[in-house]
Amino acid sequence: MLPGIDQFRLAGRRAIVTGGSKGLGFAMADGLASAGADVAIVSRHADEATEVAGQIAAARQVRAIGVAADVSEPDQVESMVAQVERDLGGVDILINNAGINIRGPIDELTYEQFRQVQQINVDGVWLCSRAVVPQMKRAGRGRIINLASTLGIVGLQNRTPYTSSKGAVVQMTRALALELAPYNILCNAICPGPFLTPMNEPIAESDEAKQFIVGAVALNRWGKMEEIQGAAIFLASDAASFVTGSMLTVDGGWTAR
Repeated sequence: MLPGIDQFRLAGRRAIVTGGSKGLGFAMADGLASAGADVAIVSRHADEATEVAGQIAAARQVRAIGVAADVSEPDQVESMVAQVERDLGGVDILINNAGINIRGPIDELTYEQFRQVQQINVDGVWLCSRAVVPQMKRAGRGRIINLASTLGIVGLQNRTPYTSSKGAVVQMTRALALELAPYNILCNAICPGPFLTPMNEPIAESDEAKQFIVGAVALNRWGKMEEIQGAAIFLASDAASFVTGSMLTVDGGWTAR
């Protein structure tokens, strides 16, 4: 018989989830832990990372640690990965989730605001991926999952910093997939549509959100946190062993229009 559901089990795997203390990051970390993976929760705030790691460890009966790091700082990223390798014994899965969004018309934004979004959303993905690749190459396997966005595929007004950054993540994912395929390191992206994360709560009730966000979704609602977990478990698992360079949209039908 074929392996079936066993392909989705992650017991013995070690995962890093950046921006893992809240929102989609927490949901994905919890999802991987529910499948048996040990997880490292990475946040700029050590107390938040440690608290969430404790919650996951208690609920899922796995090893979970909190690590403080700013993903846009090369030295902090290298130290973070070294700590995870030391405390968990290695890194099998990296979820590059840390990200920010600064909204506004281009002529009302500063260059510093534009650069801030790129530094977290693009530089952070590149730096974290670079830091885990040597160990994954030595192991002969690995999974890198980048959080892109439907706004890396389609456009939306007043989002030039964010759409630029997520378009870059889409292309970085494809380039890394080709580069790392000889080492059995698979690189894919999840492209979420509108999820009611802390990042989106400030605009949830605005006319713009109702017209251009929820109104554009075929299912006509915001995504729920648990609805990102299946995509993360799939791409992290052996079930996705023939999947690399893909953009998995979890968007309620936004990009189907």
